[in-house]
Amino acid sequence: MLISETFYSLQGEGELTGVPSVFIRTSGCNLRCNWCDTPYASWNPEGTDRSVDELVAEVRATPTRHVVLTGGEPMIAKNIRDLAQALREAGQHITIETAATVAPAGIACDLASMSPKLGNSAPDARLPEAWRARHEATRWNPDAVRAWVDGYSYQFKFVVSTPDDVAEMEGLMGSLGRDIPRHKILLMPEAVSLEKMRERAAWLGELCKERGYRYAHRLHIELYGNKRGT
Repeated sequence: MLISETFYSLQGEGELTGVPSVFIRTSGCNLRCNWCDTPYASWNPEGTDRSVDELVAEVRATPTRHVVLTGGEPMIAKNIRDLAQALREAGQHITIETAATVAPAGIACDLASMSPKLGNSAPDARLPEAWRARHEATRWNPDAVRAWVDGYSYQFKFVVSTPDDVAEMEGLMGSLGRDIPRHKILLMPEAVSLEKMRERAAWLGELCKERGYRYAHRLHIELYGNKRGT
């Protein structure tokens, strides 16, 4: 498997914020989000070939039982299903962080952390028009999202830049035909700096209170800043 990085840290986002976790970041993505904070795993994929056995051994060498499969987009990674199954057999709790563009098809997973991409993710002119069209056509796959919701414990995480993003998110969620509890929808401020995160948190937190969504802090930025391996 092409692995961008592995590291042991605290989960920075979502329902398991603060839980010590081993992160396995696959390299490669089927999207090109303009604000991507891991371009080394998406825009310019880089990594090292690792075996499933090597990765499981690395996880078992830590005191935690929580593993996060992330990317890039982990669901397009070669042998991702073999890795997930091996981690399950090793007794690990598996979170998969995915844009939910690919259906699960029975993959071992304890928490599907879905982050469908809104219009604010559209790549700019750094990419040719063909790639931008591909991103737009791929970023929302309602059938895949329904498959995750119907088969797994889940959470939704949406990256929000403006209040208009929340209106777009509500339209997408409403189109699913599923009863999604509002506390399962986490809204994160789009930011790579502590200053920008706090600036957007001021109005986003109030919006969450008004509409019943969960505000999602980004603990890793608070603790470590925007850097790799955290």
